[in-house]
Amino acid sequence: MKQGKRAILALADGRVFIGRGFGAEGTTTGEVVFNTSLSGYQEILTDPSYHHQIVVMTYPEIGNTGVNPEDTESARPWVRGFVVRSLSPVASSWRSRQTLDAYLREHGVIGLEGIDTRALVRHIRDQGAQMAALSTEDADRASLVDMARRAGSMVGLDLAKEVSTREPYAWTEGSIQPIAGRGAPPAPVRRARKRLRIVAFDFGIKRNILRKLVDRNLDVTVVPATTTAEEVLKRDPDGVFLSNGPGDPEPVTYAIAAVRGLLGKKPIFGICLGHQILGLALGGRTFKLKFGHHGGNQPVMEAYTRKVEITAQNHGFAVDLESFRGRDDLEITHENLNDHTVEGLRHRTLPVYSVQYHPEASPGPHDPDYLFDRFVELIESSKGGREPGSRAGA
Repeated sequence: MKQGKRAILALADGRVFIGRGFGAEGTTTGEVVFNTSLSGYQEILTDPSYHHQIVVMTYPEIGNTGVNPEDTESARPWVRGFVVRSLSPVASSWRSRQTLDAYLREHGVIGLEGIDTRALVRHIRDQGAQMAALSTEDADRASLVDMARRAGSMVGLDLAKEVSTREPYAWTEGSIQPIAGRGAPPAPVRRARKRLRIVAFDFGIKRNILRKLVDRNLDVTVVPATTTAEEVLKRDPDGVFLSNGPGDPEPVTYAIAAVRGLLGKKPIFGICLGHQILGLALGGRTFKLKFGHHGGNQPVMEAYTRKVEITAQNHGFAVDLESFRGRDDLEITHENLNDHTVEGLRHRTLPVYSVQYHPEASPGPHDPDYLFDRFVELIESSKGGREPGSRAGA
């Protein structure tokens, strides 16, 4: 068995796990959460929605496909730490350019392997996600537990501002086909009849979301999280997209105000944090989940068709169903079949809809890819003066 430098993960409730470090050396803190995906660790590492978190992978062996530049979802990893049962010493994929160990070391991310991740995941599931300290330097368990307790909480943290772009930019790249490479035609999609202009709010946007929009003949401009409604309306886009992102949605008051200023003026499609911000802009509430939804195997049912999709998810907060009770103007379109939380909503008269999960996958199943097609349909029906159908954005 490979012998690495001793590393310790200490949870705020006093539970301690000791293993071997890999990647960078040092000490960090973050909320420890688990992800149930079997693969796609590179996309998980570079998803800005994981900012301020230490991610534990439930699948036992990680790293066997290495790292390549095409599968990153942003410019760098955002996780505070990465925990696996067993780190593969071999990267066997023909697409690999670097080992996972080297990649994390290059980007200053601390890794931990050789612990009982099943025991850690069961503990998080039972006790809830919580702050933790991860260190290859400090061997004092009590000191690390105290550090975790002093690290605060994800509740009340506005992290969207920290991961967002500072300046607007245009995105033009479509989907990447692993065999054919960049520029290869994507699978059949619902392309807009003519070029439509989209403003995409960057609360921590993933690259594959942008690729999916470009695939559908949309001209995409990405704007900072702090962009106002007035600034968006000056651009006169055909539609507005609200992206995924990290942290608590309630402190992101500037985005909530911007979305309120756009309601009824432009078609809106939101996912993940964008879905939560839309829910707050429509007068709802959000709350923190016990251990969140992180992985590529969450079952979601669409209310209209009763169709069940397997979805990719990454969020620790959710829209409160009770905050919409008695509202005739809103419809809950999707439900999580594990815990019955809200997974989608739409406005009955305004061209507005959102989902909590990630229809762009990367990693994850492609069942909900059609939601991007619905965005095109929603924009075109709004431009034509027709009311959207009874399904979310149909």
